[in-house]
Amino acid sequence: MNLWGIRNWETVQPLLVQHLYLSVVPTLIGVVVAIPIGLLLRDRRRARTIAVVASSAVFTIPSLALFVVLPLILGTQVLDPINVVVALTLYTVALSVRTTFEALDAVPAATREAATAVGYSSWRRATAIDLPLAVPVLTAGTRVVAVTNVSMVSVGAVIGIGGLGQLFTTGYQRDFPEQILTGLVLILLVAIVFDRIIALVGRAFTPWIRGASLRASERRLRALAQALPEVGRLREVVSGAR
Repeated sequence: MNLWGIRNWETVQPLLVQHLYLSVVPTLIGVVVAIPIGLLLRDRRRARTIAVVASSAVFTIPSLALFVVLPLILGTQVLDPINVVVALTLYTVALSVRTTFEALDAVPAATREAATAVGYSSWRRATAIDLPLAVPVLTAGTRVVAVTNVSMVSVGAVIGIGGLGQLFTTGYQRDFPEQILTGLVLILLVAIVFDRIIALVGRAFTPWIRGASLRASERRLRALAQALPEVGRLREVVSGAR
């Protein structure tokens, strides 16, 4: 952040808080809504196709147009932040539903069949087997959604509720590059921090991807190395017997 942002922190801080709110809340709500939809519709071909088409249609709507139209639909004021929250939640659901389908499809079929063979019901298998194994792909998709939301919040500045994006509009109107640069740097920092937090959460939910898998591989290699001399001696015995 440049010196203008430090000197005017009392002006920047409320915009930063608003930007965080408008970015984080839609991301959380959208992911929570999208995952159950993905679980329910994954094996229903027709419903899944409809969901994918609807998601694509929603995401093609320009964000600024949606910010302006939503007050007419929701009965809210034009400058109500809830309009941005609802709009970005819709975009998050649209992206996350497709990500959920792809994440669940990435679960090996053999694993799903094994779970079914040992008596797991469809729903129990989906929540206890499919969903945990889908976390890496879900995490990657959520990181993209989160960074996208951080960026799209600034578009709301055009109608007066864009968080740090308001530094762009006022800086442009005043021909004040330092103010624009402050908004740009802070949005970049927010996106990076948000991305890293989601990555850490995803890592916490997938302990088998961390050192555990590496240690297991090392144990198998050591066991194999120990077994190789025995195999060699066995071959010598067999050859001598022949």
